[in-house]
Amino acid sequence: MALRSAIARIPRSSAIGSTTRSSSRCFSDGKGRVLSEEEKAAENVYIQKMERERLAKLKQKAEKEKAEAAEEKSDKKSEETHKG
Repeated sequence: MALRSAIARIPRSSAIGSTTRSSSRCFSDGKGRVLSEEEKAAENVYIQKMERERLAKLKQKAEKEKAEAAEEKSDKKSEETHKG
C-alpha cells in the first residue's frame, strides 16, 4: 500500500522522461551523438569480451592462490612428519 502512494506522488512525465534519457546516455560516444544500432552491438561485444578476459584472469589468479595454499599445507605436513 505504501508503494502505491509513493508511486502516485511521482509525476509520470518526470519518471518516464528520466528513464529514456538515461538509457540513451548509456549509448553515446562522449560527443553527444547517439550511437547507431551497429555501434551499440559492437560496443556490447567489446564490453562482453573485456568482461570475459577479466573473469578469466580472476579465475587463474584464484587457481594459482589455491595451488600455492595447497603446496604450503603439504609442506607443513611433511615438516611435521619429519620432526615427529
